Amino acid sequence: MKIGDTVRFVSEVGGGKISGFQGTTIVLVEDEDGFEIPVLRNEVVVISDDSPQARRPEPERKQAAKAAQQELEPCDKPITFKPRAVERAGGNLLNVYLGFVPSEQNPSEFEAYLVNDSNYYLQALYMTAENASWQCRYLATVEPNTKQRVDAFDRQELNEREHICVQLMAYKTDRTFLLKPALAVNFRLDPVKFYKPHTFQTSPFFRVPALVKELVRDDKAL
Repeated sequence: MKIGDTVRFVSEVGGGKISGFQGTTIVLVEDEDGFEIPVLRNEVVVISDDSPQARRPEPERKQAAKAAQQELEPCDKPITFKPRAVERAGGNLLNVYLGFVPSEQNPSEFEAYLVNDSNYYLQALYMTAENASWQCRYLATVEPNTKQRVDAFDRQELNEREHICVQLMAYKTDRTFLLKPALAVNFRLDPVKFYKPHTFQTSPFFRVPALVKELVRDDKAL
């Protein structure tokens, strides 16, 4: 199992191509929409390998792989090591925020960021709804103690963002951890606030004034 292999999920419908690995147990699978999904290694199975080596008979593939490995100088070998995520004291409680900031290029346009203020990786699903119809706008992993842009829109699209749901699953990839419950936060975003300059305040997460909505405080959805 390697980067570029096409895989399918064992326990659910879907699959994609392997785009990377996290530790020894997590495979990153990129689906047809370009979203990267972390999946346990034993939850995927390789269904095709389109490389020329894969089309060779098994003995030839092994011999070619061994020869290629011997030809690689240390400086030419691909870098597969990824350092551990830096943890901070007090970061093992989940605290998550959704921040909205005006675009630097156009003050009538806005960007939304999911802020992961914890030592856990977050598998995050960000959705908006009009009436009873929901639309997935972001699905990916947010690394510990980072923020990730999940949406961009202008004032004319505010009504499409009035109802928001964020679903979260927390985990660590390279060390043991305490199990956290899956969380879901539904709330209504007031479009009027985006027309009031004083709505956007200073915060520890952004270098510009932002509208920050607290989603999770100390492991509890708000």
